[in-house]
Amino acid sequence: FKEVIKELEWGGKKLTISTGKVARQANASVLVTYGETTVMCNVTAQKTPKEGVDFFPLTVNYQEKSYAAGKIPGGFFKREGRLSEKETLTSRLIDRPIRPMFPEAYKNETQIICTVLSFDKENDADIPALIGASAALTISEVPFLGPLAAAKVAFINGSYVLNPTLAELAETRLDLTIAGTVDSVLMVESEAKELTNKEMLDAVTFAQESLKPVIDLITELAKEVGKDKWQVEDKFDSDFYKKISNKYSKDFTAAFSITGKLERNEAVTAVVAKIEKEYLVADEANALELATYIKKLEKEIVRTKVFNDERIDGRKLDEIRNIASEINFLPRVHGSALFTRGETQSLSVVTLGSDDDEQLVEGLEGNSKEKFMLHYNFPPYSVGEVGMLRAPGRREIGHGKLAKKSLLAVIPNYEDFPYTIRAVSEITESNGSSSMATVCATSMALMSSGVPLSSPVSGIAMGLVMDGKKYKILSDIMGDEDHLGDMDFKVAGTEKGITALQMDIKITGITFEIFAEALDQANAGRAHILAEMSKTITESSKELGENAPVMSNIKIKEDKIREVIGQGGKVIKKLCEDTDCKISIEDSGEVKICAPNKKAADLAKSLISSIVEEPEIGKSYKGVIHRITDYGAFVNFLNNASGLIHISEFSSKRISSVSSYINEGDEISFKIIGKDRDKLRLSYKAENGNIDGSEDDSDEEVSNVHDLRSEKKNNYKKKNNNSSRQRKRPYNNNKNSSSITEEEPKKKKKFLFW
Repeated sequence: FKEVIKELEWGGKKLTISTGKVARQANASVLVTYGETTVMCNVTAQKTPKEGVDFFPLTVNYQEKSYAAGKIPGGFFKREGRLSEKETLTSRLIDRPIRPMFPEAYKNETQIICTVLSFDKENDADIPALIGASAALTISEVPFLGPLAAAKVAFINGSYVLNPTLAELAETRLDLTIAGTVDSVLMVESEAKELTNKEMLDAVTFAQESLKPVIDLITELAKEVGKDKWQVEDKFDSDFYKKISNKYSKDFTAAFSITGKLERNEAVTAVVAKIEKEYLVADEANALELATYIKKLEKEIVRTKVFNDERIDGRKLDEIRNIASEINFLPRVHGSALFTRGETQSLSVVTLGSDDDEQLVEGLEGNSKEKFMLHYNFPPYSVGEVGMLRAPGRREIGHGKLAKKSLLAVIPNYEDFPYTIRAVSEITESNGSSSMATVCATSMALMSSGVPLSSPVSGIAMGLVMDGKKYKILSDIMGDEDHLGDMDFKVAGTEKGITALQMDIKITGITFEIFAEALDQANAGRAHILAEMSKTITESSKELGENAPVMSNIKIKEDKIREVIGQGGKVIKKLCEDTDCKISIEDSGEVKICAPNKKAADLAKSLISSIVEEPEIGKSYKGVIHRITDYGAFVNFLNNASGLIHISEFSSKRISSVSSYINEGDEISFKIIGKDRDKLRLSYKAENGNIDGSEDDSDEEVSNVHDLRSEKKNNYKKKNNNSSRQRKRPYNNNKNSSSITEEEPKKKKKFLFW
């Protein structure tokens, strides 16, 4: 082995980058360790591009191994399967800053695999993985324009913390990840709790400054073990491009001046067809080369218009498209909103559920539960195309996560709103910034459903066109402006501040001046969108929708939990079936009820109360006759309670038989009038009057066997207390003495103990 190790103290922990010991058949492999979290990053690439490829086929895979945290995977197969949501999002996080750092002519198939080998449960593996990917590319033969580095920043108690631990992230107002070079920013991903522009800019500045020592470390490694880079052949024919440009620039300019997306696409397609017909038939160029020239010409036309302060649809650079919105768009659902901005439209639907609906998340840091979910769907009809419906891809997962981050700061605590919340955004039309339309639509849908948001949230996507030092910033970009521009900069937040920010660059970085200007322009656009949303709804509804479930809690004694659950869960299952409710019981005795309506919730609470309720003297109940005897009737009531209604408690007058008036299985009302030892005394007449229908008559002789029996017992006690049978045992100091005084009984009793 020819192992080379570089290390430094960074953010209070040791960062180590090593190469030459593992995975030596890859183009490059590095091990990055931060704290005790270790990630292996491997780069492999084809030396020559494939025929017929006109794009950069880069694949980034980040994968977590359960053994890294000393865990065995769950599930039947007990091995890692498809990528989790976190692995997918981290793969995107690595891909986004690395992709623009390759020459435009480089089309070789390239793969980056980052594998988490060890996890210390304090330091997340995403930053080491991104640093490792950059280091592996830098020392490989792949023509990478780096190095770059990445860092994470938290904002705790007014101070910025570099690379916070997982415990510190739970307390922060900001979770920001940045990637960049020594003097420019390539990617920003953040979740915040209503931060101001200045706080966000200071965080980005702090993070970017912290990248420099890591970039220097990678540079030192490359000087020692770096390989010669492959030469990229640029086959671009400038003369042929000028020929096409001179002939078809006017046609493209006219096509890109059409406001409607579908009409504009048809016009652009017609121009492309004319070019292909002319040059492909004459064999002056192959289809792949021609497509490259056409794409470059389209890009040049759109960018030239922007530099002349013109946009495709005629708007000003900072102008927002027309906005229309409405709530309660759908019947029966718990909440819905339709948000339309230009030709981008999101239909967001909110569903409220119970604890049983929480999403269980298994990860290296441990298992957790998600009480707020936001899912984003992008069907092919939204862009007028025909396509297969597949499982959500990386783009759908990423856009849904960004929208969720944007709204987390205003979602109520579970203690204040004990519901599991799921929002689904269906993108029904798309022409730029559908993720930010999702933020607006979901914010309105949540408020319409009665979820008490602290503030409404809006989002906007910004664009950039840059040529040297010359640049223009665009608000509310469309699809073509995103596709042909240099930046996709998304900002979401409330009236108070920023809740989420995401920036991706298609060039090799932007300056802080551009970043700050884009952020200011974005906030002005967000404020305008919030004002338009407020025309439809300004605050959360005070009541839940009529179809929303009703959450209700009831507290029972811990020793009563077993009675509510029943043997094998028999009782609680019956309760759920009879009431159509979801019922869960905590160890503390808190019973949570999720009912389809208030009537069902009240019924469930009543039934549970009847199970755990303890009989009280003087209170009235209903019960079922269990057994009838000559001296009365035994009644079962509540859950396991029972008592006797003596024959004298059915009527004030003498009745010959209880069975003449009631039968076993009858339900009757009664009152508890007393208790003898552990036996309850019940009374029918105290609750309902005489069972025979007669009225009370104090002049007539009333036979009350129980009272007579009590009176005889009391007289017997009095008589015995006054009798001469009371004797005192004389005091005897000799404890071992077996003698018995004359006053003691003649026969000594013997007691045997086992």
